[in-house]
Amino acid sequence: MTSTLLPGNIVYGGPIPVREAQEYRSLGQLIMDRYKSFGNQTVMIDAVSGTEYTGKFLYDSIVRLAQILQKLGIKHNDVVGLSSENSVNFAIAMFAGFAVGATVAPLNVTYSEREVDHAINLSHPKIIFASKITVDRIAKVAKQNKFVKAIIALSGSSTNHPKVYSFTDLMNSDKYKTKPEFTSPAANKTEDVALIVCSSGTTGLPKGVQLTQFNLLATIDSQIQPTMIPFNEITLLTVIPWFHAFGCLTLITTATMGTRLVYLPKFEENLFLSAIEKYRVMMAFMVPPLMVFLAKHPIVDKYDLSSLMVLLCGAAPLSRETEDQIKERIGVPFIRQGYGLSESTLSVLVQTDDYCKPGSVGVLKAGIYAKVVDPDTGKIMGPNERGELCFKGDGIMKGYIGDSKSTQSAIRDGWLHTGDIGYFDDSLEFFIVDRIKELIKYKGFQVPPAEIEALLLTNEKIKDAAVIGKPDEEAGELPMAFVVKQANTQLTEEDVINFVNERASPAKRLRGGVVFVDEIPKNPSGKILRRILRDMLKKQKSKL
Repeated sequence: MTSTLLPGNIVYGGPIPVREAQEYRSLGQLIMDRYKSFGNQTVMIDAVSGTEYTGKFLYDSIVRLAQILQKLGIKHNDVVGLSSENSVNFAIAMFAGFAVGATVAPLNVTYSEREVDHAINLSHPKIIFASKITVDRIAKVAKQNKFVKAIIALSGSSTNHPKVYSFTDLMNSDKYKTKPEFTSPAANKTEDVALIVCSSGTTGLPKGVQLTQFNLLATIDSQIQPTMIPFNEITLLTVIPWFHAFGCLTLITTATMGTRLVYLPKFEENLFLSAIEKYRVMMAFMVPPLMVFLAKHPIVDKYDLSSLMVLLCGAAPLSRETEDQIKERIGVPFIRQGYGLSESTLSVLVQTDDYCKPGSVGVLKAGIYAKVVDPDTGKIMGPNERGELCFKGDGIMKGYIGDSKSTQSAIRDGWLHTGDIGYFDDSLEFFIVDRIKELIKYKGFQVPPAEIEALLLTNEKIKDAAVIGKPDEEAGELPMAFVVKQANTQLTEEDVINFVNERASPAKRLRGGVVFVDEIPKNPSGKILRRILRDMLKKQKSKL
């Protein structure tokens, strides 16, 4: 896979070699056909209960639920909501939604009632699937929104809401007669929206990112083997929430490849490590907080993790130091970073065996174009020149639902403007510096918080850290750190400031001070929620 530099400093990842998935009548048909072909092969394992599920079980369940959804009034292009932690029923519900040609809108299980209300008023689901932990909240909000016709409880429900059905009862009920086969309606692939995923919303309420069936089918075709091991021979562990774009899209792509997917509903230290040991997991989808856990937590040494071959890390930058610590500690031969956004349907950049320089996020995937643009002048930059990363290609979203203003600001002339600052080097490998919005402006210098955070994490006494700009009349902003200490360690503000002073250029020094906290606020994919830290800073100021 080779990228080329086209005239005008446009980088191109080359054509997609096979267009197999895109030839299908619909995404739902592709998933059903693949599960059917896997037969009695185990494709999913619930690591909590130890239950194993075959391709045949998933195929039969999807076919039955698709027909039940139709009987409940779900038609092609209707919207189905889905609010649940990772479970086999989450996968069945989503894939049955695709099978009937519906749009699936996953909802974050940590959403408050206000956020659920905001999200469903973007997507207008007719039916919402909800798990035991979310069903009461969903039912309460649904009462205020007449467009929600029914709720299906994926697991037990304490709700007496008249519109709540039990998933188990529906699947076992004689009332709904279904056939053993099902054909998905033919899709208008470039127009029909398969998924509405909520963007991280690190700057405010989330926006609904519309990904078409074509976006997803093209992404399945362009999946790069991160190593030489074929996906259908791999046992893969994921704890990334499936309601989040990264989790949801990796679930869809692995479902079509015959991977044996071991899943956990949430991160729990012992379960995570014992699942790797018990199932001889070879590959895991990771986010930086999980990587820091593997690098630093003492409990890790109690488990046999020797089966791990590949860690695929996305969602936020991973420091070189953390990567080195893991390789040294566990002996994982391959750690691969990628870069993508909800708006680009999974990763647009990914490291490969040939392109994995420390700190890089790899090279362009097939079918993708990239350019680096000066955010102030709009000039297209050349190799080793920093600017805003922009992408074009088959995975770029249709737009934000009901928000043409944000869509027009994000997609200009077909190019998705990411808001991330980065560059590519002479071998066309890409590097991310930071978010435009998050760069700290100190006396005209642009200071990337991620760089100082990575440095702080090299200190053995620091468990986690986040850096923001503290407003300052004279300098503009001063870098300030929020730090979580390792248990039973002595560490002062002065120690932290001196640690950075000795290792960073003057603009990056912690002139805004250090605040010790119990934890760093993050979204489910591990991105630091800096706005919460800024709010904490404002509250501190008002007390002063």
